[in-house]
Amino acid sequence: MTESIDLKVKPDFIGHYKNHYPLINKDAVMNPGALAEEGALVHLVDGQGNFLGKGYHGKQNKGLGWVLSFNEKEKIDAVFFKNKILTAINKRQSYYKDEHTTAFRLFNGEGDGIGGLTIDYFDGYYLLSWYSEGIYSFRDKVIRVLDELGDYKGIYEKKRFDTKGQYIDDDDFVKGERGEFPILIKENGMNYAVYLNDGAMVGIFLDQREVRKAIRDQYAKDKHVLNTFSYTGAFSVAASLGGAVKTTSVDLAKRSKSKTIEQFSVNGIDFEQQDIIVMDVFDYFKYAKRKELKFDLVVLDPPSFARSKKHTFSTAKNYPDLIKDTLAILEKNGIIVASTNNASFGMKKFKGFLDKGFKDMKVKYKILEEYSLPSDFQVDRNFNQGNYLKVVILQKIN
Repeated sequence: MTESIDLKVKPDFIGHYKNHYPLINKDAVMNPGALAEEGALVHLVDGQGNFLGKGYHGKQNKGLGWVLSFNEKEKIDAVFFKNKILTAINKRQSYYKDEHTTAFRLFNGEGDGIGGLTIDYFDGYYLLSWYSEGIYSFRDKVIRVLDELGDYKGIYEKKRFDTKGQYIDDDDFVKGERGEFPILIKENGMNYAVYLNDGAMVGIFLDQREVRKAIRDQYAKDKHVLNTFSYTGAFSVAASLGGAVKTTSVDLAKRSKSKTIEQFSVNGIDFEQQDIIVMDVFDYFKYAKRKELKFDLVVLDPPSFARSKKHTFSTAKNYPDLIKDTLAILEKNGIIVASTNNASFGMKKFKGFLDKGFKDMKVKYKILEEYSLPSDFQVDRNFNQGNYLKVVILQKIN
């Protein structure tokens, strides 16, 4: 792996890499056939052979790999990985010192200089996520850095790659001590149960930390709250702790019920006073409309793409319909927390979807707040897709 492969960049893309664009885009390369095994080091060059950047080959979405350095003399070795990870840790010192929050993103892929790798911290445990076979080939170097820095309980990993883009489910434990699961983490003083050893998901999405806090501190008091696509009910817990009269959590996955019960329980909330419903969200909207149910606050955080027996949902096409369904059961002056993690469009386009939903229903609204990724989810300013989270809190005006 010491010999690097020269990848010739098409003229239209040379400016991208001169401006430090980190993804090695499939459409940017003239000779993709030169690539063989993932993990091979590559040099990006222009038509005259002039250096543009160096990185590695690893298939991820529309990319053939990631640029790791725009400095021709910089070596991609153990020291490189140590410097990147140490820099990331130093940037997050305030999180380590926060006794009310014990889980955060320690290393955020290309935002911290190594695309394809994320490291999350869960109360002394590291969780490494590998997004291609290519980055996984550097696994030993990364783990050695964490060993040298020391002071962890254990390391777990998720291999989020294979030919079909599915999660590879094998033993996630790497080294150190095996956790007693669930691990109870704190987030702004709230408790959440997480499992680092149980498939692709751990039980909470750390990127929504600030939104959960806002729901608890600003929006939930005395409200009837509907949490759609609720997963393990993290937003419902925040709403309940914020003084919601009642929460209703709806998700199609059967596991969501027991997981949501657990999240309420670890916070000392009586789950029997809440509604936890296993149902297709779109069927629930029809049911709620039929029963004339109304909610003061509705959380919309759908997956980018979802398919059930009756419905196919894509955020890029169907978000206005989701808003229309919500408005039909939203109280006067009700609030919608609209969220998406679809990286294929920006905030402006997302607001356009929201606006269309309201206009189609001839309902006026005002935007109360907007959120994107929290500071531990570092973003590369030359790679807009990396700043994927868009959350808009809107209020219906009657």
